[in-house]
Amino acid sequence: MIRRSLLSAAIVAAALASPAAGPNESWPQFRGASAGVAENDPTLPDSWSATSNIAWTASVPGMGWSSPVVWGDHVFLTSVVNTGETEAPKPGLYFGGERPPSASPHRWMVHDIDFATGKPRWTKEVHGGAPSQPRHLKNSYASETPVTDGERVYFYFGSVGLFVFDLKGTPVWSKPLGPFKTRNGWGTAASPVVHRDRVYIVNDNDEQSFLAAYDKRTGAEAWRVNRDEGTNWATPFVWEHGGRTEIVTSGTGKVRSYGVTGRLLWELKGMSSISIPTPFDRHGLLFISSGYIGDPQRPAYAIRPGASGDISLKPGETSNEFIVWSMPTAAPYNPTPLVYGDHYYTLFDRGFFTCHDAKTGKEVYGRQRISPDASGFTASPWAYNGKIFALSEDGDTYVIQAGPEFKVLGKNSLGEMTLATPAISRGSLVIRTASKLFRVKR
Repeated sequence: MIRRSLLSAAIVAAALASPAAGPNESWPQFRGASAGVAENDPTLPDSWSATSNIAWTASVPGMGWSSPVVWGDHVFLTSVVNTGETEAPKPGLYFGGERPPSASPHRWMVHDIDFATGKPRWTKEVHGGAPSQPRHLKNSYASETPVTDGERVYFYFGSVGLFVFDLKGTPVWSKPLGPFKTRNGWGTAASPVVHRDRVYIVNDNDEQSFLAAYDKRTGAEAWRVNRDEGTNWATPFVWEHGGRTEIVTSGTGKVRSYGVTGRLLWELKGMSSISIPTPFDRHGLLFISSGYIGDPQRPAYAIRPGASGDISLKPGETSNEFIVWSMPTAAPYNPTPLVYGDHYYTLFDRGFFTCHDAKTGKEVYGRQRISPDASGFTASPWAYNGKIFALSEDGDTYVIQAGPEFKVLGKNSLGEMTLATPAISRGSLVIRTASKLFRVKR
């Protein structure tokens, strides 16, 4: 494999636009560059356990629910080490998980793991001290997924800041951000995104929410816009279409789309009271969902390009000039939906699965229970080779047949709780559990 240090800037940029120098060469951000869909590759695994089809297992010190990302022989992720006692999270949907900040010192860590061997390439401590903010028992202080452009890796902790390294582990720049008060003290989770020469951060909190753009080389703030939002946990999405680039943000009050200068382009009211799923595009449409389980309105939308102003639906409408279709109660709480082929799949936290036509919203099949044994689902589903994969909080991955007929083909167990969405690269899955990182291959 050609070493990344020898690649020209033009080749790196091309790889970011279409990271397919080989099958699934890179997985540079949360859900990859194709919204959870990997290029078909017969070497990718469809069955595994904690002891079979495992290339390596690595222990990850501390706690974190950031997803791994992959570039070449680098696997990046984050964690926070509590030097005192740590209460173990428990699976399932529940209230009462708020926990005050610990008085014991914590260490905010960033990691580069060797893709081939599972050995640490480098590990850095970027921040230390007692946490300044509480969190939910199921959240962590390291829930934001890093992002890489093949030259640098950008690690973000929502109430600490943004820390940037080159791929050798040399610090490039850092920017303190926070701390911020969050709803019910549940903590933060929205991940950064990189596009061209900018890093974009959304931090929706209960003090002053904002979207900010930073120069990816220097950390200089290019612009910042305040948002009339409370706490949310949705990662922003950079939507490119027809020569226009938008930064799409999901929120409780509104979905908002901004231009690359921070100018508001359009907005959409009608979300649930908490937004977590990440916007994404397929088939030339933008897909948005927001499904807090306690709300009667849990909508999903498909939006066509070119919108401006307020595109909200009027009472009784399900579509308009820019909203191709909508469903009022079709969205999950935590997992982001998936478009694979012509179908729009929704994995609900409580273990149900649905399928709709991605272009029309027409139901293909209604709610199907994946398994009565699953405690819940937080990780987002992914797909390849005609199969969809749904990873439960128990560490069990259910393999579901893609297409118009619902069928569970198998179950693969790792035996440890997980909330993180896996990465897919070069014939392998990289799966994070509560204490370990697995590279799964045939």
